[in-house]
Amino acid sequence: MSILRNFIRNYPFSMICIALVWTLSLLPFFPETPLDDVEFIDKWVHIVMYGGTCMVIWLEYFFKHKQYDYKKLLLWAWLAPVIMGGVLELLQAYCTFGHRNGDWLDFAANTTGCTLIGIIGFAVTAIRKK
Repeated sequence: MSILRNFIRNYPFSMICIALVWTLSLLPFFPETPLDDVEFIDKWVHIVMYGGTCMVIWLEYFFKHKQYDYKKLLLWAWLAPVIMGGVLELLQAYCTFGHRNGDWLDFAANTTGCTLIGIIGFAVTAIRKK
C-alpha cells in the first residue's frame, strides 16, 4: 500500500489521468457526438488518451528527478500504460455485460499513442542529458 501512496504523492497528475482512462473505458454508455461521423474517431481517441497519459507520466518524471533511469521510464511510462490498455480491453470484452466491446485495434491504438510519446520522451531525455 505504501507504493501506491508514494505514487499518488509523487505523481498526482499521472494518477488522475490513469483514473480518468479507467473511468472512461469502463462506463457502460458513451454519449453520441457530432464527431461520431469522423472515420476511425474511436482509434484517434485511444491514441490521444494513451499518448496524453504517457506524456503526463514523462513530464512528472522529468520534474521529479535530476537523474533519469531509462529502465524505470520504459517500465512506468511506456510498458505499464500499454499493459493497462490490454487489461482494459479484456475487461471491456468480458466484464461489461455487453455494454462495451474489447477490440484489438483499440489496443493497437493505445500502444501507438504510448509509443509515439515514448519516442518523443526518449529524444527529449537524451537532449536534456547533454
